[in-house]
Amino acid sequence: MLTAEQILAAQKANIETLFGLTSKAFEGVEKLIELNVTASKLALQEAAETTQSALAVKDAQELLALQAAMFQPLAEKTAAYSRHLYDISTATGAEFTKQFEGQVSDAQKKFLAVVDNAAKNAPAGSETAVAVFKSAVAAGNNALESVQKAVKQAADVAEANFNAVATQAVNASKATGTKAKRAA
Repeated sequence: MLTAEQILAAQKANIETLFGLTSKAFEGVEKLIELNVTASKLALQEAAETTQSALAVKDAQELLALQAAMFQPLAEKTAAYSRHLYDISTATGAEFTKQFEGQVSDAQKKFLAVVDNAAKNAPAGSETAVAVFKSAVAAGNNALESVQKAVKQAADVAEANFNAVATQAVNASKATGTKAKRAA
């Protein structure tokens, strides 16, 4: 049986967890805003420089050379922006996952303590039922751990795929930029 103190302690822990997660979420949003403001400032500055350069072009060949020179850095900056965005969301998600796993682990320990306490106070002859129940709880815990491992593996594969696509995009832009410079 849970006491009033135990219920109060659980509520206090839940509130602290909620405020901690809210704080982490705001940190993620702050980082995202900072990234977008920085990217916007750079884009505005580069647009002004590009406009000045375009106004100074004297013929089509110079225009092609200017376009070729802009293409590769743009692709690299886009890839870098995407990477920063991915890092921010991954870090924020990792904090939520860490908190969730901690809460689940704590809840499992408390539940097992309740089960053990109930088993100690169970009437004689109920050992088989208690053993079956404990086995079911252990199977549930194992299933949860398997799901958590599968989710982590999927996240690792997704990150590897993201890195591979970003690298291919940058390499393709380099190749395209080189071809455009040769054509100019």
